[in-house]
Amino acid sequence: MKFKCQECSSIYPLNGLKYQCDCGGLFQLLKEPGEKVNCTVSLGEVETPVLNRMITGINFALKLDYMMPTGSFKDRGAYILVNQLKELGIKEVVEDSSGNAGSAIAAYCAAAGIKCHIYLPESTSPGKIKQINAYNAAVVKVPGSRDDTAKAIKKAAEHTYYASHVYNPLFFEGTKSIAYEIYNQIGVPDYIVVPVGNGTMLLGVYNGFAEIGILPRIIAVQSENCAPIYNKVAKQEGYRYQPTVAEGIAVQTPMRIDEIIAAVQKSDGKFVTVTDEQVISAQSILNSMGIYVEPTAGAALAGGIHYFKNGYNPDLKIVVPLTGTGLKK
Repeated sequence: MKFKCQECSSIYPLNGLKYQCDCGGLFQLLKEPGEKVNCTVSLGEVETPVLNRMITGINFALKLDYMMPTGSFKDRGAYILVNQLKELGIKEVVEDSSGNAGSAIAAYCAAAGIKCHIYLPESTSPGKIKQINAYNAAVVKVPGSRDDTAKAIKKAAEHTYYASHVYNPLFFEGTKSIAYEIYNQIGVPDYIVVPVGNGTMLLGVYNGFAEIGILPRIIAVQSENCAPIYNKVAKQEGYRYQPTVAEGIAVQTPMRIDEIIAAVQKSDGKFVTVTDEQVISAQSILNSMGIYVEPTAGAALAGGIHYFKNGYNPDLKIVVPLTGTGLKK
C-alpha cells in the first residue's frame, strides 16, 4: 500500500512524515487487489446494532455506532489506521480532534504501545478530555476554534507522524466498514442521513457503498451555525461561523470539501442544515427512547426529520447512524 496524490498522482510511502503532497494535493490510498491491513490490535470491536424506531411519523433505522469500544464511530477509522502504523513500526504520533477521533486514536495507540499526543480545542467537552487522559495520551489544549487546533498541529507534524483522521486515507479505509455492516444487516438503504464536519463518516459511507456497487442517497447534515459545505453548494456568501452544540461537526474549513460535495452529488443526495434547537430536540427524542447520544448524533436525526417532514414514503429504508454516546459530554 502507498499514498497517491489526487492532484498530480505522485506516490508517497505510508510511513513518511508527509501527510499531503508537495503540490498541495491530498492523498488517497493505493492498494493492490486483495491487499488488506494486518490487524493484530483490537479493543473488542462489534457489529453495531440497527434499531427501527418510528419518530415524528417517520420510520428510521438507527445504526448504534456509539456502541463501539470508545463510544463513537471514529473507532472504525482508528482500528485500521493504528494497526497499519504498528505494522510499519511507528512509535509516536500526533493527532488533532474535537474529541471523538482523539479518544479513538489514543485508545488504539495505548493498545498498540504507540506514544500519542492529542491536540484539542480548549472548549472540548470535559468528558472527552478525561477519556483521552485515561489512555495516557498527552493532551494539548489549543485556544480558539476547531480550525485553530488544526493549524496548531502542523508544527508538531513536522517531526512526528501525523495520525490524522482527515488527511490520512487509512482512516477512511476504516470508516467504510459501516457501509458493509449496513449492507449485511438491511441491504442497501434508500437514504442514509449523515452528520458532516470533516466528512470522515460520509466519505466512509460513500467509499464502502461504492465498492459494494450501489449507492444510497446521502443526506449530509451540517449545523446552521457552521455550514461551510452547505454554503459552498448553495453559493451563499457572507457566511459567519457561530458556536454550535454539535461540536463534532463544527469544522469551518473541511480539507476534503470537494470530495464530500462530489460524493453527495454522485449519490443524488442533498445537503441540509439544522438549528441547535432542532439538534437538542432530536437528542431529547432519542433520550426519551432510552438512547443517550451526543449532540452530533442528534444533528443526524434532526436532519432526517427536517428532510422527510414534507415528503415521506413508508416504503423507504432510511438509515441514521448515531455517531457518539452522550456519556462523553
